[in-house]
Amino acid sequence: IVVTGHTDTTGEPAQNDDLSRRRAQQIRQMLVSRGFPAARIEAVGRGQRDLAVATGPNVDEARNRRVTVEVR
Repeated sequence: IVVTGHTDTTGEPAQNDDLSRRRAQQIRQMLVSRGFPAARIEAVGRGQRDLAVATGPNVDEARNRRVTVEVR
């Protein structure tokens, strides 16, 4: 399972990378607490890369602030 955090383009890219990683880790922890095996779940952050809705810099777009869960 790969849990990927994303952000909008508001803020600095390095801060968004950190924020997206923390988002992914929170969902990973929720899955682990519900019985999914921790060793099988990877949490990664993509920051403001891979936007769901294309925007310019410093645009507050809620649809870009998300976490995706991929089961491989």
